[in-house]
Amino acid sequence: MNYGKAQICHNFETEGMMNMKFIISGKNIDVTDSLRTAVEDKLSKLEKYFTSETEVHVTLGVEKDRQKIEVTIPVKGNIIRSEQVSNDMYVSIDLVEEIIERQLKKYKNKIIDKKQAAGNFKQEFIEKEYVDDEEIQIVRSKKFDIKPMYPEDACIQMELLGHNFFVFVNAETDQVNVVYKRKGNTYGIMEPDL
Repeated sequence: MNYGKAQICHNFETEGMMNMKFIISGKNIDVTDSLRTAVEDKLSKLEKYFTSETEVHVTLGVEKDRQKIEVTIPVKGNIIRSEQVSNDMYVSIDLVEEIIERQLKKYKNKIIDKKQAAGNFKQEFIEKEYVDDEEIQIVRSKKFDIKPMYPEDACIQMELLGHNFFVFVNAETDQVNVVYKRKGNTYGIMEPDL
């Protein structure tokens, strides 16, 4: 078995019409035909929302007993993403589709600007109204001084404050960055791509 990073590009075709393009890769897992078919069958349910040019990036991975699927769908101005983990890859695949569909319905009005071309979304999805049962509400605003510091110092400051993230001006780049806690007692940094 080959457990390296494999990448499979596949266009899923139904009823003679070309639909979404799947780019499937594996980390520490052999992407078998049955896994590829399960991913395409489940995620093809999302084709009612997207145009045929839409690329769906799927990464299947195994870490210890964790079977993880990450799905990223770049659309004009946004990225739709979901990650699901379970002890069974097929369960993770089922869960990820449901989460993405829920995200699309919930945030439809926020991700589609009707004044602009709707990019990768089908017209039926754009025109259909969905009930937004959870309006986003910003309930607190906080202002604070930002001073230049190095990312390592920002991580220390975040820990001292007991937060999961910390906003700072990176002394190396003079740009606003965010450090955050990750699983496994590690840290991440978000930097603007200007």
